[in-house]
Amino acid sequence: MESEPTDLDWLDAAAALAGRGRPRSSPNPAVGCILVKDGVVVGRGWTQPGGRPHAEAQALGMAGPDARGAVAYVTLEPCAHRSDRGPSCADLLVEAAPARVVVAQTDPDPRTDGEGIERLKRAGITVDYCDSIAARRSLDGFLTLQRFNRPHVTLKLAMSLDGCIALPDGESQWITGEEARAHVHSRRAMADAILVGGGTWRKDLPRLTVRLPGLEERSPQRVVLTRGVPIDGVKIINTPAQICTLERTQYLYVEGGAQTGASFLAEDLVDRLEIYRAPIVIGKGMPSLGDIGLTDLAGAHGRWRLVERRQLGSDCYEAYERIRD
Repeated sequence: MESEPTDLDWLDAAAALAGRGRPRSSPNPAVGCILVKDGVVVGRGWTQPGGRPHAEAQALGMAGPDARGAVAYVTLEPCAHRSDRGPSCADLLVEAAPARVVVAQTDPDPRTDGEGIERLKRAGITVDYCDSIAARRSLDGFLTLQRFNRPHVTLKLAMSLDGCIALPDGESQWITGEEARAHVHSRRAMADAILVGGGTWRKDLPRLTVRLPGLEERSPQRVVLTRGVPIDGVKIINTPAQICTLERTQYLYVEGGAQTGASFLAEDLVDRLEIYRAPIVIGKGMPSLGDIGLTDLAGAHGRWRLVERRQLGSDCYEAYERIRD
């Protein structure tokens, strides 16, 4: 007999829903909410484009009167502040009167920061915490912005088995196969902005768009790291640290080249490293990264944690997250 889903199972499911809101929920975080009553889902929601409706409002609207006495699973503490676009989610939940609310992550936004939970408790609603890694990862962009005042940065590298990204003359099309390249486009669609270095821009003139059927409108804002002249329709920054100036950007996807990737790593601005490794050996080719300022091997250990691995056709995809305190 199958066991009943746990609080963690429901929160992980809510985190998967939250992913549907990324990145179009900006400037709000992509939140997921599931309402469960007697073991049955009666409402579900995720933050909609532009930030409204919030996940809780959408789930409560679906549940209607069935929300009373249910359990609400929310990836982020319900907001406590009312805006011109609607009431706070804490107030909506108080009015709907679920028996319990399970929260995966408190909201560091000073307008909420515990007040949403306290408002629920004052109304007699039980509030429980459950640490869901999936829920925290679904909020990476929002939490990084709150903590470091910059976007969450993913660095993508496509390379041969021996760590090369191109032949000595610069030829790099194509290192990886069609499946891997399609996966890259799906990752672009999850970003608010995509960045390359000035050398890559001038040499390759990359489109940096999402070219998957039905997702073309999800192409991110293009950014070039360069000290060169402005480019029409493209945001220019001069240093990696200037990513903090990118507006409405929770997720930044960095694609290259080798010196650009190295500069972000050298300044410890990479939060997620995504590697596409093709089963080829190039030998004397262009390395995937330049100097990142490493002076001893001890400093290289304990910095990255493998979080995902999959096969994409003949290529291997691996994702690593930066280990931070």
